Amino acid sequence: MICDMKGTSPGRGREEIWIDRRHKKRKEAVAGMDFISTLPAECISHIVSCTTPLDACRSSLVSSLFQIAADSDIVWERFLPQDQDYKEIISTSSNSLSKKDLYFHLCKHRIITGNGNMITALQKQSGKKSYMVGARELTVILEDTPKCWQWISIPESRFSQVSKLNYISWLDIKGYIETKNLSPRTTYAAYFVYLLTSEHVTWTPKISITSRVAYEKSAVAVERSLILDPLSYGGRRSVTLYPLTFEGRVGPQARYRLDGWIEIEMGEFVTEEDNATVVCSLMETSSFCKKGIIVEGIELRPNNEGLIHCGRH
Repeated sequence: MICDMKGTSPGRGREEIWIDRRHKKRKEAVAGMDFISTLPAECISHIVSCTTPLDACRSSLVSSLFQIAADSDIVWERFLPQDQDYKEIISTSSNSLSKKDLYFHLCKHRIITGNGNMITALQKQSGKKSYMVGARELTVILEDTPKCWQWISIPESRFSQVSKLNYISWLDIKGYIETKNLSPRTTYAAYFVYLLTSEHVTWTPKISITSRVAYEKSAVAVERSLILDPLSYGGRRSVTLYPLTFEGRVGPQARYRLDGWIEIEMGEFVTEEDNATVVCSLMETSSFCKKGIIVEGIELRPNNEGLIHCGRH
């Protein structure tokens, strides 16, 4: 019998060849581990510190040497936030906790600023910051007109007040966020966070959602706009503020969050500069009546973080 596989001996089956290749790869992997095991734990710690908190936790399972290296202060000090908001907590807790324990301690804390209207939280897996802007910090057209908007307090919210839409034809909500409050060189997604009351069933919204990043240094505005129309014509895509359970829908979909609120994605941007301003807006300007929305705010999360949200304080 003549074997048709190049570089193999006559009479050898494909299964034997496959086993030999597996053994060869396994030997190469073992040789690589033998080399790594000769490195000092401090060297491995510096390597692991260039990854993420999730990767550091995973690498600690490789071997006892990796566990020592991945749990060291060298690794977790790199993951600790360096901004002013966290410095007070770090300074008061650093003496009693290891850097790893301190990191997870910070992940449980929510930094509340802006008179209680803004919340910053650390994402446990990546160490990136999420940022929630409450309704009081948003710019809402006619927000001081009681006929249109009403400020209320509800136990479901992490903020002291939220905004309830009573009656309006021109819906225009904007949030302004400085990128210095976010993690650098990170892709973020912005989400409109809200609830619907029984009054909402009287209207079906057309929504124009715009996400804009304006760079103050270069004076260049990078803007992208997404027009969403329930009629789905002229290249537009349909959207509804009702959470949907079926798949296959084109465009952003409203969905329930872990905290019971509803969210819909407003767009994405990258924090490329420290002193930029992100403008997130939701607009609907047709003449028919709109009502029955309770606005909690706009949340910015590192992309691909899933439904991890700024928790209650």
